Amino acid sequence: MLKIIPAIDIIDGKCVRLFQGDYSQKTIYNENPVEVAKEFEARGIKHLHLVDLDGAKSNGIVNWKVLQAISTQTKLKIDFGGGIKSDKDLEIAFENGAFQLNIGSIAVKDKELFLSWLQKYGSEKIMLSADVINEQIAVSGWQENSGIDIFDFLKDYIQNGIKYVVCTDVSKDGTLLGTAVNLYKKIIDQFPEINLVASGGISSIKDVEELSQMPVYGVIIGKAIYENKIQLKEFQKFIY
Repeated sequence: MLKIIPAIDIIDGKCVRLFQGDYSQKTIYNENPVEVAKEFEARGIKHLHLVDLDGAKSNGIVNWKVLQAISTQTKLKIDFGGGIKSDKDLEIAFENGAFQLNIGSIAVKDKELFLSWLQKYGSEKIMLSADVINEQIAVSGWQENSGIDIFDFLKDYIQNGIKYVVCTDVSKDGTLLGTAVNLYKKIIDQFPEINLVASGGISSIKDVEELSQMPVYGVIIGKAIYENKIQLKEFQKFIY
């Protein structure tokens, strides 16, 4: 069964969305992310994708108080990302209620450090974030293209024990133009053993239904919820 994972992206403590990862194209949807999270929980949703966009552009986690507030005021299982660059950042995130950590840039820039975290915390707690532009990995809040092939990247880390992968097609993110179904099919065909979470471009419940027909573990949904393209009640068939 497909897991529904709403997204809350944070800048200055507020719930926002970007267009294709562009910080200059920002829309503020709610001043209080905790209220947003509570509404998700009230609808039966059990998972949340929380991203510290300030942290993604800085030297460490910035909005940890938002994580703490949501984790103490809801029972949502939070996968948290953005700004995780040091051992201390992992400690801060887990101490403040993260269920899983979603890590991308360090996995590209410092493989040895990332693998040390994977060994210490285990594959159930460390998720690999694979942000993609033209089937190449993007890093640093999508500001840089690493030139690394997505399939080579995944193969390497799966061999090193990764079980959970969040894959975002940056060109789709925040566009409401549909999700990267063909990319996800290619990934699943090559790596059927992983738990793949699709992210970016969801425009309607039909996109969610299409992904549910594939062996996709979960789907992250942001703008479609905030722009009322999908009503929360439409997720009921996927909640268990």
